[in-house]
Amino acid sequence: MNYRHAFHAGNHADVLKHLALLAICDALTAKPTPLFALDTHAGRGLYALDSNSAQRTGEAEDGIGRLTAEAPADPLINRYLQAVRACRNEHGRMAYPGSPWLLAHALRADDRIAACELHPEEAAQLEQTFAREQRMAVHQRDGYAAMKALLPPRIGETKFGRGLVLIDPPYESQLEEFDTALHALRDALARWPQGCYMLWYPIKLRRALQQFYRRAATLPSKSVLVAELLVRPDDSPLHMNGSGLLILNAPFQLDARLLPTLRALAKAIGERDPSWRLEWLKAAP
Repeated sequence: MNYRHAFHAGNHADVLKHLALLAICDALTAKPTPLFALDTHAGRGLYALDSNSAQRTGEAEDGIGRLTAEAPADPLINRYLQAVRACRNEHGRMAYPGSPWLLAHALRADDRIAACELHPEEAAQLEQTFAREQRMAVHQRDGYAAMKALLPPRIGETKFGRGLVLIDPPYESQLEEFDTALHALRDALARWPQGCYMLWYPIKLRRALQQFYRRAATLPSKSVLVAELLVRPDDSPLHMNGSGLLILNAPFQLDARLLPTLRALAKAIGERDPSWRLEWLKAAP
């Protein structure tokens, strides 16, 4: 309950996460049937990079700041920057879109979004920001509990066979969070096996993630893809050196779309010996 994303909005982890989120949304909306999206740890949904919180850390300067100053010629990066510009056209030049805003931006009129946030102040701000967004239901509740309650998705008479779940927890205790997230994913796949799931995770010492990778590979999904970006070497436990995405049931050719983008990102926002990783822990049959 102590974590506030406002301190970290627009940093290198957000860049990776939000690029991939838009890529998944675009792939899923290529088909006409309606989608359901669940954002389990939504935060407030919209941030000001000139706020005291953001200025205190200055993390956005090395993330979205570097990309807007000199953007690589990459389609996904350009797609992401277009979304950021759309947000700023609506909310001011220092605005930064959280994942709920990006979902509302990328999805269609007949798609539906559920955004969950447990922190009372953040949830109140989230509800205020999207008060006029009829496609979005805001829930002040635990996101993992919402996965049990809202999956498989059904709203009124509409059953949603397609969609995505974004899990972006605070990792106040990393090992406990991994346990909780993997258990929730296993349960959710039993309820909604055709959904696409994306779990964000921080990287300090990448070798400490080996058990997480092994367990993730056993999840009952058709495929398990890992996409990671490190802005500095992963040998310091004092900093978040990078972050990763565990993507279950990834849309067709998502890896091919992400590959050049990860290369471009490492070069554009890397600090010292940056690196990236894109690997199937389980490939689709």
